[in-house]
Amino acid sequence: MTYPLPKGALDALGFEVSQLELLHASIAHHIADGRYPGAQVALARNGTLGLTKSYGTKQTGANAAAVDDRTLFLLYSQTKMLVAATIWVLAEAGELRYMDRVADIVPGFEAHGKGDITIFHVLSHQGGFPDAEVGDQVWEDHALLRRRVCDFALQWTPGSRCDYHPEAAHWVLAAVIEAITGRDYREVVRVSVIEPLGLSDDIFLGVPDSQHERIAPLYEPAAAGGQQLRPRENAAAFRRAGVPGGGGYGTARGLAAFYQMMLAGGTLDGQRLVSQRTIEYVTRNVTGDRVDSYMGMPMHRGLGPHLRGLTATIRGLGTLASPRTYGHGGVGTSYSWADPESGVSFSYLSNRRVPDPWHSARLDIISNLVHAAIKPLPG
Repeated sequence: MTYPLPKGALDALGFEVSQLELLHASIAHHIADGRYPGAQVALARNGTLGLTKSYGTKQTGANAAAVDDRTLFLLYSQTKMLVAATIWVLAEAGELRYMDRVADIVPGFEAHGKGDITIFHVLSHQGGFPDAEVGDQVWEDHALLRRRVCDFALQWTPGSRCDYHPEAAHWVLAAVIEAITGRDYREVVRVSVIEPLGLSDDIFLGVPDSQHERIAPLYEPAAAGGQQLRPRENAAAFRRAGVPGGGGYGTARGLAAFYQMMLAGGTLDGQRLVSQRTIEYVTRNVTGDRVDSYMGMPMHRGLGPHLRGLTATIRGLGTLASPRTYGHGGVGTSYSWADPESGVSFSYLSNRRVPDPWHSARLDIISNLVHAAIKPLPG
């Protein structure tokens, strides 16, 4: 399938090329220091791809294959945006409302006091069950998935707090999608979001075996120094599973294109996914400046992405970002964002899960290097 964005020159798109050289140098320095084996970035503006660049290798070792533009990286929680977008599509089709109670769509979910939880609560991380788990058995047993999410126990009153739900919320959304459509949520995400946007070669929720060779294995710091493979995430079963809160795979150019769709009011390359009004609605800050205790700062959450806002600190989007900039990250590895004021989208992916404080600091530096390269367009 043809990638949906045409290619353009960085200077013609209003980027300071010398500033972007600092971005390349920073990532090259990380790789030389052994922070991660490989990375990808992509930068687009107003419907045109200005930059896609690959760095380093997919694996460690002298003869490791180089990362290229088709290398797939684990997106971790950037996956949440694909599932959220599927909910947006279903809402526009009249299949659900954001204020619908989950229990009215998935009977049995009302167990353990969860009867008042809405789709709105779940999308904005206000559901009240952040630590709930379903177990890996649900990857291929979706009847079990439904039973497990119905059995989730509340940790606090829905809507009273905003605490990031690493996986539980999006397992609930997967069950909602399946209850409404009668189909596997992974198929629904693919046919409702990925394929219409022309991104079926760049974004996967459940990677077929034929595409596994494209994947950059995921590493983590080793106790004795250096880096080691993470067993769970590198297993073929995990790659196939399409965990809705953190198991998608993609390229940086795929994510940059997805966010160009959002910047263009729900349309990409002439294909309308959702309306301008939907994009405006899901990118509102619905949690204000309340502190997300999981993140330790306000996250200004919308119904899928989070926003920069005006607080002193923010995760991943860059200190220099305009207040309306929105996006999402993947734990210890990546971030992608869109800036409505400039029309710019950016994606940065890497293949080693590294802890804070270094992870958050490097994301801030990388995003700020890009923000500093954005020049006003004539007129």
